[in-house]
This record gives sequence, C-alpha cells and structure tokens, in this order.
Amino acid sequence: MFARHFIDSLDFARNGRELRGEIPVSEMPRLQDMLAAPEGDIGYVVRGFQDKDVKPKLEVALDGMCQLRCQRCLNALAYPVKLVSRLLLVQGDELDESSIEEDELDSIQADKHMDVLALVEEEILLSLPFAPKHPPGACQPVAGGLDWPEPERKPFAALAGLKIK
Repeated sequence: MFARHFIDSLDFARNGRELRGEIPVSEMPRLQDMLAAPEGDIGYVVRGFQDKDVKPKLEVALDGMCQLRCQRCLNALAYPVKLVSRLLLVQGDELDESSIEEDELDSIQADKHMDVLALVEEEILLSLPFAPKHPPGACQPVAGGLDWPEPERKPFAALAGLKIK
C-alpha cells in the first residue's frame, strides 16, 4: 500500500521544501477509467519555492508510463507521462484575481493539508489526450472480430410484421 503524503502547501513553498517518490498507477482511482491496465509507476518531484515577487509556487515534475486504451482498436497503448507544471498558490478569494493577472500560470488553492497523491493524479488527468490513439496504421485488429451475443428477443420483429400487412 502506498503511503500518502500531505503537505501544508504555503509552508512547503515558503521554506523551499522538496518531496520525491513513486506512485503506483493502481493507487490513482480517478485515472482507472482511462486505463487499459493498472500497471506502472509514476515518479514525482514536488518542489516548493517563491518567485522574485515572493509569490509561493509549487513545481510538479512527473515521469513514468501508463497503459491507456486506444480509441480505434481498444487495445493497450503505452503512454509516456513526462511533464513539469508550475502552480501558483493562492488563498481563498485571491484565486479569481490571480487567474486574471497571470494567464500563463495555473493557480491552485493553498491548503494546509494538501494531498500530494491527489495533486499528482490531477496533473496526470489534465495532461492526458481526450481520445488516445495509436499512430495511423499501428492498430492491431481484434482476432476474429468482436464477439457480440445474439439477442434472444427481437423487439422490432412485431413492428416489421405490421409493415408487411
């Protein structure tokens, strides 16, 4: 079982702290619907810092691999997760004002009990493609095609009989 880490985000940023680790993909419940298989680990580094204007920020760096489901062939698609996000920490009512001032930087609410797993999972979800697909020509068809069960009753058969009369 993965040990969850919680941080006081403002204190973490003001003191320039850093947290490193690996999270099994199977420990991220919101990600499971997107996956073909819950295999793999995502390495993370969460680093707190203050910019030149003394604004508290978090840098989240992720590196790993997950198995998405291709939307063409429904087979597994190895998808590399490699990203770095910088997040401005804001308190309560400052969130709306800061998003207007700094469009290029994402803002998140500062939290005294921020769940690092939830933060990492959110960044992964935001980075995933809407409809993941293999490159053209790389999909492998399912052997024998899809096996759909034959319906026991045909609900429109009675209507088809009325049309003939």
